[in-house]
Amino acid sequence: MPRFVPDPEVLRLGEALAALRRERGLSQAEAGARLNMTSQGWGLYEAGRRPGLFRPDVQRRLTGALDSSPEALALLLSDEADRPTAVDPNGVENSGRPFDGLSRAPNRIEVRDDHLSPWAEPGVVLEFEPGMQPRQGQGCVIEMADGTMRVRLFERTDAQEMHVRGAGKLDQAEIIDRHLIVRTSAVVARLER
Repeated sequence: MPRFVPDPEVLRLGEALAALRRERGLSQAEAGARLNMTSQGWGLYEAGRRPGLFRPDVQRRLTGALDSSPEALALLLSDEADRPTAVDPNGVENSGRPFDGLSRAPNRIEVRDDHLSPWAEPGVVLEFEPGMQPRQGQGCVIEMADGTMRVRLFERTDAQEMHVRGAGKLDQAEIIDRHLIVRTSAVVARLER
């Protein structure tokens, strides 16, 4: 059976759809649920493996689930097309982010109380990736506009608010206004002492 190879233009459109979804702070599951679609179904669109991504009605439906429009999707595509392609002296091309090497220091924060117990006990060091959107149930570090940082378990987010757990007790829910959040970062490792 021949392997399916997506059209490069469909891949670019799928990548733009994924970028738009991430801008809105939604997971594939959350975006898909807005259309009664599974996360896998949404992911097929982003991977360029589901037909119809160029159809205007499909684009309206998908971008509408992100509280956006096909025009915003087209703008992301045009921004990507206008981005210069870098060529290094060895002839390697890069049309994405510049490679910043492997020596980057990890971002870490230590848990100082038992609000996240048993997920993370006091003294556990959490490594996080700035700007990486967490999945449901994943730890996250939230940088607030007032300069404080909160470590919580991510539940879900929408355009107005973020729902997390771990403010006092792990089973206690907390709702944070999005305009108070500077950046959310996913916890990628827990380092036990």
